[in-house]
Parts: sequence; structure tokens; C-alpha cells
Amino acid sequence: MNDRKISDKQRIVIKLGTSTLAHKTGKLNIRRMTNLVRVISDLHNSGRDIIIVSSGAQGLGSGKLGLREKPKDIRMKQAVAAIGQCELMHIYDNMFEKYSITVAQILLTKMIINNPNHCANFKNTIESLMGLGVIPIVNENDAIAIDELELEIGENDSLSALVAQLAGADLLLILSDIDGLYSDDPRSNPDAERIMVVDEITPEIERIAGGAGTSLGTGGMTTKISAAKIATEAGIDMVIMNGRDPEKLYDLFEDKEIGTIFRANKK
Repeated sequence: MNDRKISDKQRIVIKLGTSTLAHKTGKLNIRRMTNLVRVISDLHNSGRDIIIVSSGAQGLGSGKLGLREKPKDIRMKQAVAAIGQCELMHIYDNMFEKYSITVAQILLTKMIINNPNHCANFKNTIESLMGLGVIPIVNENDAIAIDELELEIGENDSLSALVAQLAGADLLLILSDIDGLYSDDPRSNPDAERIMVVDEITPEIERIAGGAGTSLGTGGMTTKISAAKIATEAGIDMVIMNGRDPEKLYDLFEDKEIGTIFRANKK
């Protein structure tokens, strides 16, 4: 089991969800993203390896085209994703450049992840980028991925866990619009309590996270539990925390009680 404190973690995958990066309108939350980049840059400057798994491409692409909502048609989804990826990387590049940090884009599909040769290439690329002090920004290649035909990953929570596993990370950090895992749905039960540490993902943990017969899956907690399974089975701790205040990342890395930590399985 990985018993090190959060402050000891050196290779970190940070998953940024759309709810963290954008307003409810779908437009970019400039203040929050600016603060996120500043804090992440500071963590990087402290000597940590940082990999970002970023959502937001479809939303940015839709916004640039003036669409009122994300398209539902697969071909249009792919088109706006292609536009949005360009816009997203342009924003990241400009923001990180202020702190003299170079970023790189890596687009993955499940076909790549399932191919040993491609996996080896991915690992080599990550190691080379880390050696150069670069922050890789990873996303699924939505512009060519077709869920029905290629059985793609489909959501960035699981993608971030797979990236953490392949990159040899010791922490997966998922930033979302929720404070962590609760004993019940806090939206309907004011007595629901946040679970600080999960040592094992039991059927009960899965149930309260949004299994059959509950309403908690609407917040995306089900996919986060799936990510936690991948990460913890690979010996990686995972933290779910709210991304609305990037300054809280400093508290997390000072070992304060933030979010919910899923402890890596014993080996």
C-alpha cells in the first residue's frame, strides 16, 4: 500500500473537468482557469511532475461556433471537438507561458492504450517531456473517436486513471464541482457527511456513489469511482476535490483534510 502523505507525492495526474473550467453558460471561466494555471505552475516549480487530463474541447468548440448547446450528432461532436482542441491548447499555452512553462498536447484513444507498442511509445514520450520540464496535456482524441464503433473511453475520469497508471504516477487528483464522496446525496440530505478516506471500494461505496436505485450518478460520481478502481488497483492514491477554489490545492499538498482520498490497494 502507498502510505506516503500527499505532500510527498511527486508525479501527479490532475484531471480538470468541464465544470471546473467553464461557467454554466459553457463559456470559459477565465478567473478560475487563470488561478488553476498559476497554482499548478507553482506546484510544478516545487519539483513535482505534473500531467493534466483536460476536458472542455467540445464546449469551447461549440462556443467558438456560436452554438447554444453541445451537438448530439457524432459527426458534429467530432467537428466541434477538433475546433475546441485547438482553442483549448492555445489558451493553455498562453497561460502557462506567463510562468515560463512549456506544455505539450497528447491525444489518446482506447485503441492506442490497448496496444502494447503504442503504450510503450506513450510512456517514452511522457518520460521525455518530464525530463524537459514540460507539462503534458492529455485528452481523448474526440475528433476521430467513435463510441459505437471503437468502444472508446468516453469520459475523462477513467482516462485520467489510465494515464496515471501508464505514466507511473503516485497520485491522481480529480477536480470537479463536488467536495468529495458523501455518505448520502448532500443535495437532498443536509445530514450527509463527507467521507474523508476510502481504504477499500466496497459495494456500499459503489451504492452511495450512484449505483442502481440512487440519484447520485447525476453528479458524475459513478465514473469517478470507476477511475478510483483503476488507480487504486495500480497502487495509486486518488483524491476527489472541488475545483472552484484552486488555492485549496496548497492545503491538499500541506496534508490538510481536503476532498476524499481513495487509498491505493495493498500489494
